[in-house]
Amino acid sequence: MRETITVSIPHQLGKDEALRRIKSGVEDARVKFASVLSVQKVDWNGDTLAFQVSAVAQQVAGTIQVEERHVKLDVELPWLLAKVAKIIVPAVQKEGTLLLENKKS
Repeated sequence: MRETITVSIPHQLGKDEALRRIKSGVEDARVKFASVLSVQKVDWNGDTLAFQVSAVAQQVAGTIQVEERHVKLDVELPWLLAKVAKIIVPAVQKEGTLLLENKKS
């Protein structure tokens, strides 16, 4: 059984700057986490990213929607990873907030 988790990260950057940072962050994550996840799909359609990755031999799919005041991440987790969602969600929230802090990059 799969479970969808949603994380909403507020920001004050505006859509264009948030989108730029998310795109950069996605590319950085591909390198940074290459030892634990394999990226099968990264497909941008306007302000929405559809992705599919494999982590811990589990398939994970989701979307990232960049809005004017927040970024919304929806991830469909397989049963095994859904069991550790309480650990995953705060980590994603923290990393996303750091990426979207209102500072010059």
